[in-house]
Amino acid sequence: MSDHQIPPQDGPPQDGDDSVEPTFPSADPEDAGGLLSSKRQPCAISGKRRPKRDLIALDALRPSLADRIRHDHPHLEPDAQISRQELARYRSLYVAELLKEEHGELSELDREVAESLARHETLAENPEEEYDDHRTLGERLSDGLASFGGSWAFLISFAVVLCVWMLINILEGEARAFDPYPFILLNLLLSCLAAIQAPVIMMSQKRQEAKDRLRSENDYRVNLKAELEIRHLHEKMDYLIQRQWQRLTEIQQLQLEIMQEKRLRK
Repeated sequence: MSDHQIPPQDGPPQDGDDSVEPTFPSADPEDAGGLLSSKRQPCAISGKRRPKRDLIALDALRPSLADRIRHDHPHLEPDAQISRQELARYRSLYVAELLKEEHGELSELDREVAESLARHETLAENPEEEYDDHRTLGERLSDGLASFGGSWAFLISFAVVLCVWMLINILEGEARAFDPYPFILLNLLLSCLAAIQAPVIMMSQKRQEAKDRLRSENDYRVNLKAELEIRHLHEKMDYLIQRQWQRLTEIQQLQLEIMQEKRLRK
């Protein structure tokens, strides 16, 4: 071996040596899978595993809804966990059965209200804007003519035209007047105007009735949903108050037992 050769070195690499990459402990996939599975629990109804934040205990629901769920699944324990999807489905069924019991056969509006309660959707909307956006050109013209025909501007302008028409024909005399007394041409024009104006006003009134019907249906849906929501809130409040009184009674009973034990020890 020559003096200029450097013998190989054993042991850990020195600083600046890039031939060996540092190793890091890798995560065990089985441990990661177990950690993820521990954060999920099965739904007591569907059996599907859901995150804990998407599960609700059965005893946390109001009694009427919990009884409806137990009617289909009598084996459920009070602390059974139910997914929000199944809870929404049973809430819709409960509302539909409640409406059917009170109103008889369910209408399409009642079904929409029940589905909106299950999906937590809002029903308030402005049907006039949607209806006005889909009007044709003829419908817009008829609405404009009907609106102008029922205004003071039309009445005043029409009265002025009539007065000017009759005044000109009276002052010109029968020989030079284009429509002498008894104003036959004016009567013909008025008859044509009335014949045209009446159907236009009727078409506008029909569209107004359609808008009123949409508005009344929307008001019915909103009022029905508000009534059901208020009823559910009353049930929840009564249930919470009942549970609170029950817990207070249990706490008071425990305090009395502790006080009796202390007296016996003395």
